[in-house]
Amino acid sequence: MSKIFIIGLPRTGTTSISVALLDYGFKVAHTAYTKRAFELADVISDAPCFTDYKELDQLFPGSKFVYLDRSLEKWIPSIQMLITKMLPELKPRIGYLNPVLKRSFNTAFATLTTIDPLSATHLENCYENHQQEVFDYFSGRSDLLTIDISRKGSLKELLSFLGFNTSNVGEFPHLNIGKRVDNWQKLKHPNKVDSMSAGIDHRKFFDYEQLPNKTKA
Repeated sequence: MSKIFIIGLPRTGTTSISVALLDYGFKVAHTAYTKRAFELADVISDAPCFTDYKELDQLFPGSKFVYLDRSLEKWIPSIQMLITKMLPELKPRIGYLNPVLKRSFNTAFATLTTIDPLSATHLENCYENHQQEVFDYFSGRSDLLTIDISRKGSLKELLSFLGFNTSNVGEFPHLNIGKRVDNWQKLKHPNKVDSMSAGIDHRKFFDYEQLPNKTKA
């Protein structure tokens, strides 16, 4: 069962791309914390995709992956704002954030082990390390698309990658600009998938330890 995974870091346009794809008939989960949410969605973005793309590649063979690029001068202050809000809740076993979300953020941004997780230098390194790991992993493959949604024609490029006729295509909506982070929660759409959807395994997440080519410790 193939999927489309959006594996850019938070604040690179994951909400905008998620909203745009809703209107092309895709069932979309912006963040997914249960096995059932992954089963129901055609497109999954943000956490945990930006850290778990290698495991998801094994679980859903034949999937397509979209890496979102953004200029560091715009991304760094945006991610600093987001992490500042989340930091008190990212410690294990406390706060309201989902454990899958915590793991992804703590893995990508080393928030539990870095003296100053808001440092611009640290965040730039996190961004560049993530980007390089993605490019290294998908080197020589044709199932990764890299786009910057702020650039004209990027929606057309995405839809072409997904096999759509790209005539009369507009541009991406620009959502969660500035300090706004909750556009997705407020959006009403029949194709939205609840990140906490329950199935026969209730709200359990995947057990990566069972994968034949396990990549996580």
